Amino acid sequence: MNFDLITSKDNALFKEVRLLQATGSKGQKARLACGQALLEGIHLVQTWLGDPGLKILFTSEVGLKNSEIAQAVYSHLEICPDTKVYQLDSALWDLLSELVNAPHLAGLLDLPKSSLAPSQSIATLAGDVVILDRVQDAGNVGSILRTAAAAGFTQVLALSGCAHLWSNKVLRAGMGAHRLLDLYEGWSNQQVLSAVTAPLLAATGDAKCDLFSLKNDLLHPVAWVMGSEGQGVSEDLLAQAKGISIPIDPRVESLNVSTAAAICLFETVRVRRG
Repeated sequence: MNFDLITSKDNALFKEVRLLQATGSKGQKARLACGQALLEGIHLVQTWLGDPGLKILFTSEVGLKNSEIAQAVYSHLEICPDTKVYQLDSALWDLLSELVNAPHLAGLLDLPKSSLAPSQSIATLAGDVVILDRVQDAGNVGSILRTAAAAGFTQVLALSGCAHLWSNKVLRAGMGAHRLLDLYEGWSNQQVLSAVTAPLLAATGDAKCDLFSLKNDLLHPVAWVMGSEGQGVSEDLLAQAKGISIPIDPRVESLNVSTAAAICLFETVRVRRG
């Protein structure tokens, strides 16, 4: 099967894809403007194989010589025959991918409506929720998404000021968890307080309530709030939440936010299992 070739870095599609990789607000604006994110590497692409939202694949002559990559491409085409596959000149691949010695496979994925729809259109968000309050490190955000999926918390809400959930670094750290989650972004604190129906539990180091003393609170839907790495949970959310602390050695100042999230979410799972 012959695929369209891209041989120049000035190709319009290639330039558009590179914009999606930009860091910070520039990359986020580009992704939201076109409604797509770039999946880099065999693992992420395999996670979305057969998904009609994966409409464009990129590989190279080197990539197609790899049996795992070739199988992924042709398997996806069998299910989604309208998918467009582009074969990049191998010299361009290093300009496309941020990964060192990465397999030559990437794809453009349509962002889900839950990530693009304005928060005003959602009157209520029932059930368990993980709320990220200005968590800025992409690795932390991706790790929390992966933990949330593993713990069965399928709704994640990122407030304004968080790392973009569909950035390259968050996607890689999430290791495919995105496909298992309903993701909401760009909400304000007031929108959270209006829409989230479960009681808010805020992980904070100075709270008097010990996580491991909780029982009844965790038996019903909860909204765990994880604050920013430097400032913690914002004051207006904390005022409406029950503060919860994780007991740690007093010689240690604090826990990484992704570690704290893992402890809180899986303690919730443990309590519910009885």
